[in-house]
Amino acid sequence: MSNKYLYITLLSVLGFSEELTAQVVTQAPKLVVSITVDELRTDELETFSPLYSPNGLKRLLQDGTFFTNASYPFTPVDRASAAASLSTGSTPYYHGITGAEWLDRSTLRPVRSVHDLRLGYSPKQLGASTLGDELKIATNGIAKVFAFAATPENAILSAGHAADGAAWMQTNQWVITSFYEPTNQWLRGYTRLYQPSADTNASVTEIALDCLNGGGLALDDKTDLLSVGYSVDSQMESYVALDRAIAQLVDSVSKRIPLDRVLFVLTSTGTRRVENEQNNNEKYRIPTGKFYINRTANLLNMYLGATYGTAQYVEAIYRNQLFIDHKLLERKNINLSDMLRRAQEFILQLSGVRHVYTANQLTTSDSNLLSAIRNGFNVEKCGDLIIDIAPGWELVNENDHTSTTSRASNIPFPIIFYGAGIKSQRVQTPVTVDAIAPTIARIIRIRAPNACSTEPLF
Repeated sequence: MSNKYLYITLLSVLGFSEELTAQVVTQAPKLVVSITVDELRTDELETFSPLYSPNGLKRLLQDGTFFTNASYPFTPVDRASAAASLSTGSTPYYHGITGAEWLDRSTLRPVRSVHDLRLGYSPKQLGASTLGDELKIATNGIAKVFAFAATPENAILSAGHAADGAAWMQTNQWVITSFYEPTNQWLRGYTRLYQPSADTNASVTEIALDCLNGGGLALDDKTDLLSVGYSVDSQMESYVALDRAIAQLVDSVSKRIPLDRVLFVLTSTGTRRVENEQNNNEKYRIPTGKFYINRTANLLNMYLGATYGTAQYVEAIYRNQLFIDHKLLERKNINLSDMLRRAQEFILQLSGVRHVYTANQLTTSDSNLLSAIRNGFNVEKCGDLIIDIAPGWELVNENDHTSTTSRASNIPFPIIFYGAGIKSQRVQTPVTVDAIAPTIARIIRIRAPNACSTEPLF
């Protein structure tokens, strides 16, 4: 078999076509529209496709490059960590946004990812550059960057540090932050004059389309970036409403800007675990149980006390994480690595525990088996011990009365590129979303964000 035919055969087996690998955008687009949808799933997206209008999701599915099997390369995933990973092309291990909240070790209190004590909201906790930041650098600040969503996490973390503005909804009002000073005058005026409706997707579409003119997008040859955050649930009506919003967005943008000069990118912020969801495992005789994180911390303190002397070694718990009192260990001259190893061995003996990861293990090991856990870990934001409970078991926190059922199943979601000369094709090969930012960067001919080491999709 010749090398040429071997090459084509390999591409076919891998699920790629030659067009995908050879795909070239001849001219940088004037506008990139990045669309993220909370809870979007490939199976549901395709199930409801007969109900879509010709100009909305159906157009993207049929005429775009459609990656059907996308996932996040880390766990756990929530809206904040997803938005940060999409905009930076990296993972929480590097950009630092491990979730919408984490425990501040200095105060032992939860901290929101986009809260700012002085300004109210800002992206200061985001520890890497975003695609929008790199676009600003590449154009010496000329490019326009805006982000709109229902939540501050999605809007701010999509916008990045150098954006012209971001807006989100709060108590029936549009909210902005003075971090992006000088605040764009159009955006300030819009948020004062208009209120979002009960249909959040429609409201996000309205402000995004108004931004085309008011924000001065696509007026020159410098690429601008518009990030839009939608949401959907598993109901048919929700997908039909999403289709209407996207049809309006794509139609309006393509009427103003030639389709070959605008790039649309659509993906999901992932499918998240729901706190306090009903656990029906016992009803249907599926193995299950309750793992009490508070009681585990108390037992561990007693066990460590028998070895090192009575003390409160676990100073805090947060979700499935235990925080060890480092100052106490220093005073007692106890080696942290040795203590974590002993604690790990003890917790592994408890019912319902699948595995226990130590901070040392996650920061020093390069094992592929730990990659998803390590990528979702950040040494400054996470605990010293990460407890992974068995599938079907409930992690119960008796302090805040929350519970989360462990479920390891992967639910694929889509990545779709449309416009800007992108060819129509369907790709079933598994891909990860940290490849979106470098792919867009290649298309618009700028550097990828500074924490991104992932190869582009094409």
